Amino acid sequence: MEENSTASNVARAIVAALDWSSSPDARKAAVSYLESIKAGDIRVLASTSFLLVKKDWSSEIRLHAFKMLQHLVRLRLEELNSTERRNFANLAVDLMSEIANPCEEWALKSQTAALVAEIVRREGLSLWQELLPSLVSLSNNGPIQAELVAMMLRWLPEDITVHNEDLEGDRRRLLLRGLTQSLSEILPMLYTFLERHFGAALNEVGRQQLDAAKQHAATVTATLNAVNAYAEWAPLSDLAKYGIIHGCGFLLSSPDFRLHACEFFKLVSSRKRPVDSSSSEFDSAMSNIFQILMNVSRDFLYKSTSSGVVIDESEFEFAEYICESMVSLGSSNLQCITGDSTILSHYLQQMLGYFQHVKLTLHYQSLPFWLALMRDLVSKPKIVAPAAGDGSVDNNPGSGSGQVDNEKRKLQSFVNDDICGTMLDVCFQRLLKREKVLPGTSFSLGPLELWSDDFEGKGEFSQYRSRLLELARFVASDKPLIAAIKVSERIATIIKSLLLSPMSAQDIAVMESMPMALENIASVVFDGSNEYLGGSSETQLALCRIFEGLLQQLLSLKWTEPALVEVLGHYLDALGLFLKYFPEGVGSVINKLFELLTSLPFVVKDPKTSSARYARLQICTSFVRLAKSAEKSLLPHMKGIADTMDYLQREGCLLRAEHNILGEAFLVMASVAGVQQQQEVLAWLLEPLSKQWIQVEWQQTYLSDPTGLIRLCSETSFMWSIFHTVTFFERALKRSGIRKGSLNSQNSSTASFTPLHPMSSHLSWMLPPLLKLLRAIHSLWSPPVSQSLPGEIKAAMIMSEVERTSLLGEVNPKLSKSVAGFIDGSQIDTNKEYAESHETDIRNWLKGIRDSGYNVLGLSTTIGDSFFKCLDISSLAIALMENIQSMEFRHIRQLIHSVLIPLVKFCPSDLWEEWLEKLLHPLFIHSQQALSCSWSCLLREGRARVPDVHAILAGSDLKVEVMEEKLLRDLTREICALLSVLASPGLNTGLPSLEQSGHVSRGDMSSLKDLDAFASTSMVGFLLKHKGLALPLSQISLEAFTWTDGEAVTKVSSFCGVVVLLAISSSNVELREFVAKDLFYAIIQGLALESNAFVSADLVGLCREIFVYLSDRDPSPRQVLLSLPCITPYDLLAFEEALAKTSSPKEQKQHMKSLLLLATGNKLKALAAQKSMNVITNVSTRPRSMVNASEPRIEEGDSVGLAAIL
Repeated sequence: MEENSTASNVARAIVAALDWSSSPDARKAAVSYLESIKAGDIRVLASTSFLLVKKDWSSEIRLHAFKMLQHLVRLRLEELNSTERRNFANLAVDLMSEIANPCEEWALKSQTAALVAEIVRREGLSLWQELLPSLVSLSNNGPIQAELVAMMLRWLPEDITVHNEDLEGDRRRLLLRGLTQSLSEILPMLYTFLERHFGAALNEVGRQQLDAAKQHAATVTATLNAVNAYAEWAPLSDLAKYGIIHGCGFLLSSPDFRLHACEFFKLVSSRKRPVDSSSSEFDSAMSNIFQILMNVSRDFLYKSTSSGVVIDESEFEFAEYICESMVSLGSSNLQCITGDSTILSHYLQQMLGYFQHVKLTLHYQSLPFWLALMRDLVSKPKIVAPAAGDGSVDNNPGSGSGQVDNEKRKLQSFVNDDICGTMLDVCFQRLLKREKVLPGTSFSLGPLELWSDDFEGKGEFSQYRSRLLELARFVASDKPLIAAIKVSERIATIIKSLLLSPMSAQDIAVMESMPMALENIASVVFDGSNEYLGGSSETQLALCRIFEGLLQQLLSLKWTEPALVEVLGHYLDALGLFLKYFPEGVGSVINKLFELLTSLPFVVKDPKTSSARYARLQICTSFVRLAKSAEKSLLPHMKGIADTMDYLQREGCLLRAEHNILGEAFLVMASVAGVQQQQEVLAWLLEPLSKQWIQVEWQQTYLSDPTGLIRLCSETSFMWSIFHTVTFFERALKRSGIRKGSLNSQNSSTASFTPLHPMSSHLSWMLPPLLKLLRAIHSLWSPPVSQSLPGEIKAAMIMSEVERTSLLGEVNPKLSKSVAGFIDGSQIDTNKEYAESHETDIRNWLKGIRDSGYNVLGLSTTIGDSFFKCLDISSLAIALMENIQSMEFRHIRQLIHSVLIPLVKFCPSDLWEEWLEKLLHPLFIHSQQALSCSWSCLLREGRARVPDVHAILAGSDLKVEVMEEKLLRDLTREICALLSVLASPGLNTGLPSLEQSGHVSRGDMSSLKDLDAFASTSMVGFLLKHKGLALPLSQISLEAFTWTDGEAVTKVSSFCGVVVLLAISSSNVELREFVAKDLFYAIIQGLALESNAFVSADLVGLCREIFVYLSDRDPSPRQVLLSLPCITPYDLLAFEEALAKTSSPKEQKQHMKSLLLLATGNKLKALAAQKSMNVITNVSTRPRSMVNASEPRIEEGDSVGLAAIL
């Protein structure tokens, strides 16, 4: 009676806990009562739960009772004695008999099977041997009973295939050993289930007994699920010996079960070859798997290429699964068939059939195999198999290398010219997207299914295209002549089709798809290391003739349409490496590029010529690309290019942006020639700019006060002239410098001499006006100035639509191809064109000056002493920090990233005192206050308050909130990145190692150094020495642990690590107290946030360092730990004793982690183990299938046979 009463109470509590119409208090009380039952008398828990799983109760009560039983087995089973545990197991097995009823829900059957499996896993092999006869007997009673046993067998190896934190390594190994020993009973039973119930299902369908057929089909499905649970780890020889491979291979012919069978082959195909005596058995079984899958592939590929045969989507899905397994086979176990030339040849032909299949999914599925195979064939030290670690090594170590070479040569003989040519054809065809090629184009692609944006789950097109181009490079490396012929023929065919028919946008898209392929193949054929370039071989001459013929064909084209001119420029610069080794064609290419440039109109503001302006810029960019790839081949033509540039400029036919890009190309050419040539080119290019740039008049007129900058924004021509000047400074700094290795060619007497950077002499006149310009722009955001600005400039200071879209993580609308500062007005009202254009001009100009200006300063710092000597720190600090409090978060982040981080890295240590305090003090003071305020608002109110979006009126509140949070996180991460740089080893060379400093601090305290001793050799030591810097820095460090941003904490933790080391190494009491108390507590607080889980190991390490090395010198670490809610003095004492027993940092960290979890009552979410609660569901092994394989209750339709069942 008492048991029944308890069961009734538990049942009512379950109902109340699951009933959302109940009051919160009622649900809370019910949950509390259920937890008390689970934690109470184990025998009451067991008896009550067994009562509640009976049929008398509702499904929800029974399911919850099963979970209570599983809880008991997982966590409390050892509380029962051995007899009670055996009785418990027998009761669970009896439940399987009771629940084997057609009316029972599948979820209840699954829970029952999972419970028995859990018991067996806990009790081990001895219990399994006891239960086996009962289970065999049960499975012979009918399909439902067999289904239950199959379910149980499926759950049995769960802890082997799925990591479970509750199961220690030793117990997992014992389980694996026990199950391996039981495979001789398990696998024959599973094969019997497959054979018996598949045949029975067919018989019942033939007799029109569909209900019975469904039960047998459900058993087959459950058995396949079980088989797949063993496929990953059971010895392959056992899977073959007991018929599992044969049975699953047979089921590939069944439309109803073939996808489950495919999953089995996918799992076994990637198994690694053993190196012991069983390798021959493995090879035999794997060869059999090859034959099975190749037979299926042969039938599908024949059917799919036969005319008049219609293949539905289910067939293609099946073929995709088969192809996936074939890829795994070839990538992991190709060595199993390399000894049989016939099978190997057929296998490669079938994989080629998938690769060239018109169906995109099949082609895409096979791409990794060919990439891996070709990568291995062209890499000299690699072994034959496409995937590393496949075990294809010779058992005789002495002959392994020779065998590898032989197998590799054999494979290369099978990957012949025809296969390589076909691969290239497919790669070239598929470099197109479906959206760009519509039906009816002059260059027909037939039924080929191209990549489309709606092709789900396959990543971005750019990634796919990169893989195709990588494969083309591998083929070109192995078969350069074939690659040259194929790419040349493809381009010639496209050009011919364009010349013979009216051109459309789709035809141009086909043309645009090939320059990258041409460049990739040329880069391999003419990379300097290719053996065919070593002499005057026939192959080399043939390669030259092919590329020379292609070049002449391109040079002969008379295209004037902007889109075609642009793509022709891309083709010409794609041949840069060819021109590097065969410079005879360089002059013709240069002349052609100038011809293309001058053939296009250059009107600045005419919307009709926007595409022409863009094409002109691309032609100029082709000069840069050509200079980078052709290198010294362009040097003889530098004077001719310069003369042409001068002529075009005098004639007014060369815009400033175009001149800048051509100037950049000149700098690239000069970098090959040496420092002196660079200096001459820079003088030629910069002298005209300096004459205007250093004039005092324009600086006084436009930069002396905000009204001057307003006037500048109204003078469009001069405004953009300044913009192009600044951007060229940026280009000059990026492209100038001393190439690595150029000093190696000098003789030993000058080897120690490092010449000045070519830009060193120009910084003194470049930077002062730039600082004035940046200071003027920064002032626009200060409240006194911004309030009086014209509406047009105010609007231009707000984030652009593109920036807002980027912050929201949305796809940017496709922008028109236009020059920065100009818009294509063809799509807007002519009456609005000027106003909208000018606002956009100002916004683009402000952004462009800030971007390039910051980059110029950052790049200048890398030159070294020349930068720091030519500038007055006061002018730099005023320009950058005067209005820091008015700057928007995005601009502060950009300033830190582009200017301050490189400046900190390259600032000489003797200038730290003079430079860094003036720059970093205002930054840290403002950043700490701004970040603290915004994070406080975000965590309290759910919305960050940042200045960037105050003026944005459009868009929903939700979008504004998302943008605010993104801006806040971006600035937070950049500030923390700066702290990480400050703590980098290169800037802290004077710090001792932790072992050295720890040994000293725990020994003779008198040997500790003052903090000042580290100030000249440690950046962090220098910062901590200065209170004005140390206070905001320490506050940011502490608060960062409470901000829910794991990425920021990852960065700030490295800074804190150096602070801890300094506290250990120095005698500074204030620093030691800060670390031992404030920082220690803040780190523990950080561990309470789940967002810090990724960096939790580092945080625990910091806690360990603080306690181990400072607790003897300061009482705070012990006080902090004792202040935690769940710790006792005994716990702390035990922890210290455990620490004293080991000197291993790893073991000490584990002790610290355990103590922190104990002391906080497991409330540190960053440390809490994500333990699987083994919520039992039927895990479908067919993730891509739309069919729920585990659910046998399917509505009957009009289909006949097993198709009517599943």
